[in-house]
Amino acid sequence: MSQTLLGGFLSATFNPLSGAPTTVEYLVVAGGGAGGGQNANYPPGAGGGAGGLLTAANFAVAIGSSLTVTVGAGGAIPGSPYLGGSGSNSVFSSITSTGGGGGGSNNNLSGASGGSGGGAFFSGTGGAGTSGQGFAGGNGGGGSGFSASGGGGSGSVGQQCVDAVGIGNGGTGTCSTIDGTRRFFAGGGGGGITTTYGPTQTGVGGAGGGGNGAISTSSAATTPSGTGTANTGGGGGGGAPYNAPGAGGSGIVIIRYPATQSAPTATTGSPQINYADSYQIYTFTSSGTITF
Repeated sequence: MSQTLLGGFLSATFNPLSGAPTTVEYLVVAGGGAGGGQNANYPPGAGGGAGGLLTAANFAVAIGSSLTVTVGAGGAIPGSPYLGGSGSNSVFSSITSTGGGGGGSNNNLSGASGGSGGGAFFSGTGGAGTSGQGFAGGNGGGGSGFSASGGGGSGSVGQQCVDAVGIGNGGTGTCSTIDGTRRFFAGGGGGGITTTYGPTQTGVGGAGGGGNGAISTSSAATTPSGTGTANTGGGGGGGAPYNAPGAGGSGIVIIRYPATQSAPTATTGSPQINYADSYQIYTFTSSGTITF
């Protein structure tokens, strides 16, 4: 803010740029894990864990330094042995969020650990989450093995399935308004079910891009599993007989700081740039760099 003498009166004149930022706010979400299972006549698979989520303000940045941005890919649909593929890490400068763990299956009962852990099948154990980034997947429900548990989310543990009912929901994600819109990131994938012997409700993906689990009879596909939503870090839904599991959703990196400060001197990776709530916002959906 500067002052100018106009006609004998002091008039405040707004200076729109106050120099390069020395701190920024960030949201770093890793790729979500894929659901477990396979596209054949096998028991259902568990939901994939969401990608790890880290967010904070007042992160110090050095003027003139090129800072790395890596956007993690979602975990791949599994082949043999049918454990869902884990997501890849996302990175901003020295901040690393861990990829979500893949969901368990009949061949690998326990979910994989990750940013959030993959859900488990039958007597397996949900994969562990990473402290400060996400929660564990649901443990297996035992019983007859006709439903599977949900993957963990960044906001809560994946739900343990109830064998005679199903309902292995994915853990919920985390709500953020960093890009000017209120939305969730990093929800866990729901577990799949086989309806022939009792379960009636599949696992629903957690808020934040988690995919729903598949529904099948023992001899035919009905409703396919859901893929984790791109650029949310959502976990993929678990598979079911004749329904393949869902892949994990890719991650995202968002950086913002006051609009009154100078724009970056350089970016790569083609971030989306927008302005909201008096901030300038840089959203990376692919890897690149940013220099202040």
